[in-house]
Amino acid sequence: MTDMMALMKQAQAMQKQMQEAQQKLDDTEVTGEAGAGLVSVTLTAKGDARAISIDPSLLNPEEPEIVEDLVMAAHNEARRKAEALQQDIMKEAAGGLQLPPGMASPF
Repeated sequence: MTDMMALMKQAQAMQKQMQEAQQKLDDTEVTGEAGAGLVSVTLTAKGDARAISIDPSLLNPEEPEIVEDLVMAAHNEARRKAEALQQDIMKEAAGGLQLPPGMASPF
């Protein structure tokens, strides 16, 4: 019976760690930049957009594709950073337990 109680305590501790990790993912932001910093996109570590900044010097109505390309590049950089940070945070929450290759985090 003692083993079962210890297992329950471990499960509760793991659940708390995962909840804390989820909150950390919500609170932590990453920023991707493109065009030497003329465009930036800020995401949470979960990938939710928080901010986009576009330098006014880029706003030429005759060449919108430049801004479109830079926004996509900045977003992609921020997304890569968010994914890497997400893996680190979840790995830490799992006590260093690594997921098998090819298995993505459910978060």
